[in-house]
Order: sequence, then C-alpha cells, then structure tokens
Amino acid sequence: MKVHRAAVYAPVNQDHLPLDVWSHMRIDVIGRHFDVSDAIKVYAESKANKLTKYFSGLQQITVTISKIGSHHTNEYDVELVLDVEKHDDFVSHAKHADTYAAIDLVVEKGERQLRDFKEKLQKG
Repeated sequence: MKVHRAAVYAPVNQDHLPLDVWSHMRIDVIGRHFDVSDAIKVYAESKANKLTKYFSGLQQITVTISKIGSHHTNEYDVELVLDVEKHDDFVSHAKHADTYAAIDLVVEKGERQLRDFKEKLQKG
C-alpha cells in the first residue's frame, strides 16, 4: 500500500489573540493508493485551514485521499479527521469522481460538525 504524507503547520488565531502569540495547527494531507500532487495538497490545505474560523480548539486536521475502483472507474474517498480539544475527533467522509469535489464535500461536512459542536458548547 502506498501512503504519501505531506504536512504543513498553519497559524491559528485562537480567540483573536495578537499575531505574535498564535499557536500552530498541523494539517496532514495523506494519499492512499494515490499520489497527492502539489496542486491537490495546496487545495486541501487551504480548504482545511478555513475550518479554524468555526472553532478555535482545533489542534490537528488530517485529510486522507484514497483512490477506490479500477482503472476504468476512478472514484476518490476523502476522509477528514478533526482533532479538537476536550472532545473525541470529528470524522467525515465524502466520495466523488473528482478529487477536488470530494475535498469540498468533506470540508462542508466537517464545517457543519464544528458549527454544531460550538453551538452546543455555547448553549451549555
């Protein structure tokens, strides 16, 4: 099994702190049975980094892109794992024939999970 890893540390503005005291969050983009191109890696990282605006307690984001199917029927399964403080990880999946569309779908699901969790915390 081929596994390709690419990690980036993205600045996270927790609770609107000044820039000099930001923490860094790790974003991993992993390919399974799939070579992650630089363009896909950058796209996934930029989409994942936008999730920090929905919940400041994000510690790590992992995007795993798996190629499923044969050579004639390519489909991609994208898994998004959101590691948040004081809670179990949020996990979402999306499948699509287009890698970029699958990334968009899975990030939307992760965004919804974070918004719902934040609202639940605020309501007490």
